[in-house]
Amino acid sequence: MLALAGVARAGGEQALEKVTVIGSTTQQVGVADAASVGTVTQKQLEARTVYRPGELLEATPGLVVSQHSGEGKANQFYLRGFNLDHGTDLRTSVDGMLVNQRSHGHGQGWTDLNFLIPELATGLRYKKGPYDASEGDFASAGAVAVTYADALPSGIASIGLGENGYRRALLADSPAFAAGKLLYALEALHNDGPFIHPDNYRKVNGVLRYSQGDTANGWNLTGMAYSAKWNATDQVPKRAVDSGRLNRFDLIDPTDGGRAHRYSLSGAWRRTGDTTSTEINAYLAHWKLDLFSNFTYFLDNPVDGDQFAQPDRRTMTALNAKHTWQAAWFGLDSENEVGLQIQSDNIFNGLLNTRARQTLSVTRRDHIVESSVGAYLQNATRWAKWFRTVVGVRADTYRFDVRSDRAENSGTTDASKLSPKLNLIFGPWDKTELYANAGTGFHSNDARGTVIKVDPNSGDAVDPVTPLVRSKGIELGARTSLIAGLQTSLSVYRLDFDSELVFVGDAGTTQAGRPSRRTGVELANYYRLSDWLTVDADVAFARARLRDAAPEGTRIPGAVEGVASVALALDNLGPWFGAVQARYFGPRPLIEDNSVRSKSTATLNGRIGYKISPKLQVELEGFNLTNRQASAIDYYYTSRLPGEAAEGVADLHFHPIESRSFRATLVARF
Repeated sequence: MLALAGVARAGGEQALEKVTVIGSTTQQVGVADAASVGTVTQKQLEARTVYRPGELLEATPGLVVSQHSGEGKANQFYLRGFNLDHGTDLRTSVDGMLVNQRSHGHGQGWTDLNFLIPELATGLRYKKGPYDASEGDFASAGAVAVTYADALPSGIASIGLGENGYRRALLADSPAFAAGKLLYALEALHNDGPFIHPDNYRKVNGVLRYSQGDTANGWNLTGMAYSAKWNATDQVPKRAVDSGRLNRFDLIDPTDGGRAHRYSLSGAWRRTGDTTSTEINAYLAHWKLDLFSNFTYFLDNPVDGDQFAQPDRRTMTALNAKHTWQAAWFGLDSENEVGLQIQSDNIFNGLLNTRARQTLSVTRRDHIVESSVGAYLQNATRWAKWFRTVVGVRADTYRFDVRSDRAENSGTTDASKLSPKLNLIFGPWDKTELYANAGTGFHSNDARGTVIKVDPNSGDAVDPVTPLVRSKGIELGARTSLIAGLQTSLSVYRLDFDSELVFVGDAGTTQAGRPSRRTGVELANYYRLSDWLTVDADVAFARARLRDAAPEGTRIPGAVEGVASVALALDNLGPWFGAVQARYFGPRPLIEDNSVRSKSTATLNGRIGYKISPKLQVELEGFNLTNRQASAIDYYYTSRLPGEAAEGVADLHFHPIESRSFRATLVARF
């Protein structure tokens, strides 16, 4: 059961009154503005088997969440023909707080979800494409929002034990306090993984929230704290594994790894009237990361090795507000929404050459203040029973202020973007709707690249990059629930970027990418066959190309081409429950001429549980049940192992998926 505040409206969904929805999905026909928009409920999220918290986002059809390093590092994301690296172009928020980090030491849009506690998630909302005026930076490929509970149905005490040093304990409850609820959650976790040099990932995570009211009229104040340390087995060269020099779970530099912490204070306020609703949320978050990596081993420094550090420390402040009101224009049902989003990041980061986590030299250090203001206006109007529109416009302005340890690379830049949106919705007819969507969006580039004049490694002159890069998207789609219990959506899309400019934190410079185009098709199905069996089945194909001709080719390295998944969830079988998930992640080009490609990866995960009593249950989760030896991620570049030629060897480098493993969890509710 999920408590939502929402009703069908002129252009979609609006918080007006408290509604209780029974079941494991919400009806999107008559509500959604595009075929690629959807809601995943708490019941569906609970049925998923996830190896790490970030994989909860794979409930989004067509999205793959992977990893190429230690458990404490941000995940890799793939969606709609993108290798999104650690989060660029996938806007991710948890409880209203943006997770993507701007001008990050390791990569633009860094999205570290290791602080996420799945048991607190009440739902996930996803949108794809730049068609919603409320979504700004990083949202061109998609946007995913995870919502936390204000209160739990009952207290939770769980303990999990598994192979490879897995240990997890969770305690959470939301007792009545004063006139509201005081929710608390405390999580402790340890995991080594299957690696020769154990990850020794240690995490402590906590949430404390006080709330009053409900999802339509109420407020909350929340504190979160997360701290972690880990070792990292990064990608390894295929040549070393093929020759027997390395085990596939081995590593080159045993001192790679990191430590991180995140502390936040946030508040949200909601008020709903007969024809209006207002929401305000604000937060203050402090993040710190010390990351040590070595991808090329002994290529640049044959004596000390190529390990480097990317320290990043930042404080983020943000305020988001929106107001929605209904109005009748010439007898037509219409609804308007206006929003304001303000954010300021105070950032200290750098790039250091290290050996065994000890600094040898400094490539660059920077202090960045990056500020932005975004405002949008959106109107939804129903022109006829079979036709409605959602039209919006968004304006964003940014200020980048960089103070570098090299005066030439210091400076200030301002940039603005205006992003119009248009959504046409036809129907419903026989529980079926058709959609046509168009819009422009953008992603911000790293602030350091917007003012750079000198390469910090070579000293050569370089040109600054465009601060805000335009994206343009169009989409045609359909959604139907004509067959009882089955919801199906189909979308065909095209997304263009003016340039895929990327700040390469590993080198301290910005690479000017070429203009790109991605076209694709996605099919998503949710089928509730009975009160004990549900099926999710999704498939997505994408074609990603660079739009200008060049001798090196037009393929985009790492761009995902095909993704498919099937998930079955079983419940209400007496005391038994369970789930099984199969995921296919297709091959990708690794260089522009497509002469080197990755192999496909297929995984099968599952869980089975038994309800000992209404308050006590036990479950067993299994990962990579077929024990496939496949890659979580692949790259192609030059590296050098000890004894190899000074120029190194161009080779495929991969991070393996974890071997078959099992975890048992005992859950008590009180």
